[in-house]
Amino acid sequence: MKILANLAKLCAILAGLLLIFITLMTCVSIIGRDLVGKTIVGDFELSGAAAGAAIALFMPWCQVRRGNIMVDFFTARASESAQNVMDRIGALLLGCAMALMAWRTSLGGLNSFYTHSETQILGFPEWVVYAVMVPPLALTVLIALHQCLFGFEAQTTEDNPELAV
Repeated sequence: MKILANLAKLCAILAGLLLIFITLMTCVSIIGRDLVGKTIVGDFELSGAAAGAAIALFMPWCQVRRGNIMVDFFTARASESAQNVMDRIGALLLGCAMALMAWRTSLGGLNSFYTHSETQILGFPEWVVYAVMVPPLALTVLIALHQCLFGFEAQTTEDNPELAV
C-alpha cells in the first residue's frame, strides 16, 4: 500500500501543479485583456484540458485518504464489523466504476488518436488529455482493490502516519 500511496501522492502533486498553471494562465489572460487588449489564445481549451486531467489525477489520493463520499447516516448504528464489510464492498464498487472509466477513457483516447481529433482553436491533440487520465484512474482501481481485499487498517503504518485513516 505504501507504493500505491506514494504514487497517489505524486498524482495529487501533479494535479495541483496543473491547477496552479490554470490559475496563472487565467490571471495572465484576464490582466492582458484588461491592460493591453490581448488574451492568451486558446486559454479556455487549455483550462478545460488541464482541469479534466487534474480531476483524474486527484482520484487516487482521494481514495487513499477515503475522501470519497460515504453515506454513513444509514450505517451509523451498525456494528464495526458490519461497517467494515460495507466499506470494503464500497471500495470494490468504486474500483469497478474506476475500471470502467479507465477502460472507456482508453478507448476514447485511442479513437481520438486514430481520428487525429484536435481542439478547435489551438489544434491541441485531444488524445494527450486521455493519455494523462488513464494511469491515475487505473491507480485508483488498484488502491480500491487493495482496500477491498486487505481492509483500511492496512493503510495505517508507523513510518507513514499521514496515511492513518
